[in-house]
Amino acid sequence: MAKQIFTDPSEFDDWLGEDFEYTSEDFDVDEFAVLPLRDTVVFPHMVAPLFVGRDRSVRAIEGAMADNQRLVVIAQRDEEDDEPDGTDLYTIGTEVVIGRKLRMPDGTTSVWVQGQRRVQVLRYTQVQPYLRAEVTPVQEEAETGLSTEALMRAVLALFEKVVQYSRNIPDDAYVAAMNAEEPGWLADLVASVLDMHVEQRQELLETANATQRLQRVSIALASELDVLELENRIHSQVQEEVDRSQREYFLREQMRVIQNELGETDPHLQETNELREQIAKAPLPDEVRERAEKEVARLAGMPPSAPEVGVIRTYLDWILALPWEHTTEDNLDIVRAQKILDDTHYGLPKAKERILEHIAVHQLAADKMKNPILCFVGPPGTGKTSLGRSIAEALGRNFVRVSLGGIRDEAEIRGHRRTYVGALPGRIIQTMRRAGSRNPVFMLDEIDKLGQDFRGDPSSALLEVLDPEQNYAFSDHYLEVPFDLSKVMFITTANLLDAIPPALEDRMEVIEFPGYMEEEKLHIARRFLIPQQVEQNGLHSLSFSEGALLGIIREYTHESGVRNLDREIANIARKAARRVAEGKPAPKSIGRQSLVKYLGPPRYSLGIAEEIDEIGVATGLAWTESGGDTLSIEVSIMPGKGALQLTGQLGEVMQESAQAALSYTRSQAEALGIEDIDFDKIDIHIHVPEGAVPKDGPSAGVTIATALISALTGRAVHHDVAMTGEITLRGRVLPIGGLREKALAAHRAGLKTMLLPKRNRSDMVEVPNRLRKHMRFVFVDNMAQVIPVALSSKRDERVSQRLASVQ
Repeated sequence: MAKQIFTDPSEFDDWLGEDFEYTSEDFDVDEFAVLPLRDTVVFPHMVAPLFVGRDRSVRAIEGAMADNQRLVVIAQRDEEDDEPDGTDLYTIGTEVVIGRKLRMPDGTTSVWVQGQRRVQVLRYTQVQPYLRAEVTPVQEEAETGLSTEALMRAVLALFEKVVQYSRNIPDDAYVAAMNAEEPGWLADLVASVLDMHVEQRQELLETANATQRLQRVSIALASELDVLELENRIHSQVQEEVDRSQREYFLREQMRVIQNELGETDPHLQETNELREQIAKAPLPDEVRERAEKEVARLAGMPPSAPEVGVIRTYLDWILALPWEHTTEDNLDIVRAQKILDDTHYGLPKAKERILEHIAVHQLAADKMKNPILCFVGPPGTGKTSLGRSIAEALGRNFVRVSLGGIRDEAEIRGHRRTYVGALPGRIIQTMRRAGSRNPVFMLDEIDKLGQDFRGDPSSALLEVLDPEQNYAFSDHYLEVPFDLSKVMFITTANLLDAIPPALEDRMEVIEFPGYMEEEKLHIARRFLIPQQVEQNGLHSLSFSEGALLGIIREYTHESGVRNLDREIANIARKAARRVAEGKPAPKSIGRQSLVKYLGPPRYSLGIAEEIDEIGVATGLAWTESGGDTLSIEVSIMPGKGALQLTGQLGEVMQESAQAALSYTRSQAEALGIEDIDFDKIDIHIHVPEGAVPKDGPSAGVTIATALISALTGRAVHHDVAMTGEITLRGRVLPIGGLREKALAAHRAGLKTMLLPKRNRSDMVEVPNRLRKHMRFVFVDNMAQVIPVALSSKRDERVSQRLASVQ
């Protein structure tokens, strides 16, 4: 509601016109028409327009106009009430004089009124057709003095600031306030223009004491000033930002026009044109080219400051950087490839043979062949990763490698969709970009170390990568266009096949990397490791005797590969280099006796053959990740209650083998000559030494049965015989694995005879010829064939007597 401010009462008369006459009379009690107000309060001395639409309100104005143009305006307690009566109105209102009356186009009536004085309703005398009430003037209490004068000045100062900050209060309001000589008049004037609720205005209207009313207005002014200052500060900040943006836009437009006049190009437009040229020159498949051109068109239509510009620009960089069509020429010289493989790696005949076969097929049917998916499986340090690099050198291809160990998120393989902030392609596409050609040798290292959690299964994502029937159109979530991986030669590595999902293993051609024999380690050390360490440590020459190298292999390393062997050689080379740097004489040759000086006391001891034939002690053979090893099994018989005790940290399978061996022995008691033994009155204790080392597997069944029969019959086990094989309840001997490693362990321990299942005869091709010449291999089908070879024919009568005493 707009308000008209007059600095003098005569101005209101001039505004009404010369024909308007009214008189303001003093009275004690008088009756007036009452006009209810919905959302406003009229203060004395103030002029305000009132818009009237209710019938009772229109009739009240008409009645007042017919009388003396005076009526009382009172605020409603509830502005939603359309038919208020006396109880719905406040008791304090304002006597007003009606000025102009206008009929509005919407059917409502507008009247201008000027407040005269505060009045209090005594009683309502009429309800229909409009409200009339008896009222009495409210006498205003005014205090004079210095405090009142100071309060008026403070209110004027605050009001001046409010007028400066507010865009809704005219400057005339402050002029009128300066001319208000009475504190009550000043308070009413300020209250009439401030933005306050009806309840607050009514409270000020009902305050008869002018000084108190002025104090309340001062508080309202201070609160309003705080809000206006904050609003003005926010508006200034917003305006500054808008002005700066408009200024930058104006300057950019000016710069663009100037560049066009000079024949120069806008940087954003220039970059877009360069991208179009690069896409036109790049050897891209049709589908990829179409997608790239579409993205460039989107980029050209965006303002340079748009957030998606960087996303599209990065995407196009990836599209242009990938080797969609570029390939390297394969070198198909088989002789050269074989020389490279032999020069860099010793042994590994299966892997080398497979690569040479691939080269041969490539020569004869390059268009029809598919690149193999090889999986090198073997213990750590056997040359799986380094052989992949040598294969790339032999073929003349680029070599790239990705370590898959610990990857748990499928997006690491397939990439993230571009809707994510900071999205990138997966490891496959990133590595292909690094390769620079579409036919590299791509090594996926540690494929058996892939993880799996709530973010997805990376091994499932690799199914498409490692399938020649699918990888010609590999789909990366970031690129969203197919990428051809069919020309890539994938090589994966793993330590064990158990952790690889069957579907993934089925897509790969597995090539096993067995552990190196001692002779192979000796050859590798002399040919590769020692020269390399001599060069890296700045030595001119350093030689190792065969005894020294064997000592390092047997007593300072315990592995299938040669990593720790290389470390120990490097350790000795560093100590020699230090002596040279200190000016002391350096050793030229390292012998067996000097190992303790350089490497400290031995850390490992390999299994050795028993020195004499013993009863109840048999030598078995075990396979470990670091190669083969011997395993002594001891059996002790004592009086008891038929219990079987197993110690040595044996696994469930090995415990079941011991129980099967005991059942077989008891079932063959008569044949073995032990039918007189009461098994319910003896306890049998089977122990496998090195109890801190976990042991499991079925291949110790024959050894346990042999030691058990020896202890029960009193026949000693030959100390130079080793054995391996799974046993059944009927005494049959079943085949085992790791024959090559077990044979090496038996030979290393000085054993002369090795008993093994007959069904493992075909695996003898893996055993070196030297071992087959120096050892006797006896193939058996059942325990009846084992006993004559493993046990002495002579019984120890003391054992028979001791067992007889238990009866």
